[in-house]
Amino acid sequence: MVVKKPQNAVERIILALDVDTLEEARGLVVQLKDYVGYFKVGLQLYTACGYDSVKMIHDMGAKVFFDAKFHDIPNTVARASANLVKNDVDFFDLHIKGGSKMLSTTCRLCREVAKKYDKPAPTILGVTLLSSFGQKTLNQELNVNMNIDEYVSRLAKVALEARLDGVVASASEVGAIRRVCGDEFIIVCPAIRPTWSVVDDQVRVVTPTDAIEAGVDYMVVGRPVISAKDRIEAITLIIDEIEEAKETIKERL
Repeated sequence: MVVKKPQNAVERIILALDVDTLEEARGLVVQLKDYVGYFKVGLQLYTACGYDSVKMIHDMGAKVFFDAKFHDIPNTVARASANLVKNDVDFFDLHIKGGSKMLSTTCRLCREVAKKYDKPAPTILGVTLLSSFGQKTLNQELNVNMNIDEYVSRLAKVALEARLDGVVASASEVGAIRRVCGDEFIIVCPAIRPTWSVVDDQVRVVTPTDAIEAGVDYMVVGRPVISAKDRIEAITLIIDEIEEAKETIKERL
């Protein structure tokens, strides 16, 4: 397994490039590449710009988290993921609910392709439960009779056994995941909302401080920075909050 743990506050931040044009995305990368560890290319940007968005980020000397949340039959997902490896994507994710065969087939092929083309093996993450879902949605719409922590930890175990590198999950579920998967397992937390920002359409949201105290490795932030009048100030506030949380934890030890 590839373990890419962050070394500092900047490396922990993944900025979501949830915009519609390559020009908007390029402007964000130019402005913020020294303040974040990775830039997230999701469905919104990718369906508008395709691989040009990935190439642009790499040409700027930055790293890519490709967030398409693949979920299909094993062969389709494995071959699509192998194409990400060929295009030097650093992180990408799959829906764990696609099943262990889909996950393990993808991991095996991607690592074979990375070796064949002499490329770094990618970090492959499993998506547990979307941050827009709450307990009511899990129970009543998905018909899953579990609490969220139990459900997410079970999915994380499936991801670990399929040899994924980590999962995408809320900070509130980190404890349950760590008990099942250990400290080396990577946990990426979506829906990060600083105290000064609005929640928007997310349900299971946390602050950067919450994420650090829970033991999250990476955190995804988007609208609070992208929509800010002063983006540098907004991202700097997040970095400062992460550093303060880390110092607070050290003082407790």
